[in-house]
Amino acid sequence: MPVKHDLLADLKVNKEELAQHRSKDPRLNQLLDHYGDLDKEVLAAESSQAADDPLKTLKERRLKVKNQIVERLKEL
Repeated sequence: MPVKHDLLADLKVNKEELAQHRSKDPRLNQLLDHYGDLDKEVLAAESSQAADDPLKTLKERRLKVKNQIVERLKEL
């Protein structure tokens, strides 16, 4: 059963802090939007029981974007 990934817990920030950073940094905002889109794709692929290779690729892309978000937050 697919489970939505809890990005806030991974980033160790609350919703308000992230919203504040997001409003000040257009690149961070773009990365977070992209992450959300990828997360939805992963959930859809998990729900449809897609083949492992495409699902793995989606998860790797999502992780790459998450790592970019972490690095961006460190810069703020």
